This record gives sequence, C-alpha cells and structure tokens, in this order.
Amino acid sequence: MKKRSTRKILEANLDRESALKNDFILWLHNVRSLHNVGAAFRNADAFGVKEIFLSGYTPLPPRPEITKTAIGAEEHVLWSAIEKPLAKIDTLKSRGYQIVGLEQTDSSELLSEFSPVSRKVCLILGNEVTGIDSGIIPYLDKAVEIPQFGMKHSLNVSVACGVALYAFLLKLQSSS
Repeated sequence: MKKRSTRKILEANLDRESALKNDFILWLHNVRSLHNVGAAFRNADAFGVKEIFLSGYTPLPPRPEITKTAIGAEEHVLWSAIEKPLAKIDTLKSRGYQIVGLEQTDSSELLSEFSPVSRKVCLILGNEVTGIDSGIIPYLDKAVEIPQFGMKHSLNVSVACGVALYAFLLKLQSSS
C-alpha cells in the first residue's frame, strides 16, 4: 500500500458523480463562526453539494478566516446570500424541495432512520449555541438529529455538517 498523489486523488474525485450535485442545498442560518462557515464550504465541496445558502448573521465570503478553513472551497461551491429566509423557504417548497432541519426537537427523527421524500432536499443548520431559530422551525418539513451515545448532547456545527452530508449522500445514492 502506498499513498496516492494529490493529482491522482483529484482525478478520482472528478470521476465520481455525487448524489448531492443537482438538487441538494445546504443552508447555514445564523452560524456565527467564520471557521464553521469555512468548514461547511469544505464539507460541501467534498460531498458535491449543489449550493450553499447563507442567511441571518452568517458571515459571507470573501473573508480570510473562511478561506483558511475552506482552503479555497468557497471558490468552487456555488453560494447565495439569502435576505428573506421564510420567503426563500416558500419558494423552495413550491419547487418541490423538502426542507429539513438538523435540530433536536420533540418530533425529530434520527438521521440514521430518516428517508428523504425526494432528491430535492434543503438541509438547514443553525447557530452553534441556540440551533435553528424558533421562527424557522414551523417551516421545516422534518427535523432530523444525529444519534449520539455520550454525555454531551451536541456536536460542533461543522462536524455535524460533515456527518449529515455524508448520511444524505449515502441515502440519496442508494435511492438512485
């Protein structure tokens, strides 16, 4: 066994087709950390996400702190700043998107047991401390949570983002 060169890794990556490429949107609302935003861009690039929406007080590129963590992924992933989140959710729903929040609620479903109703999914992640704003919760079609087994009940938003994107990639690839 020997390590592959970065060129060979890139060639293999570009030969793959992501199930998240055409219809999957990642949405960060009120994520305050520039490093978490950068990590979300890096995750989105790694998993082939179609687009990222940024809203609320989530910082926007270009910012050195985002680029440092994203390693430039923000230049390869399509992104949009969303001024009116609730109106955008209505628009997405009218286009057939299922709006899913990564949040622990009284009716959330474990991510491991969740099955998207279609390939058109918009996954919303919220603030590092308070989660998804209570004003957005009623607009979600579903809330999902990552199963956890330890004493702590949450993950860093960038880690949760990576876990969730990988889970959605597997779910949507297996439904093809």
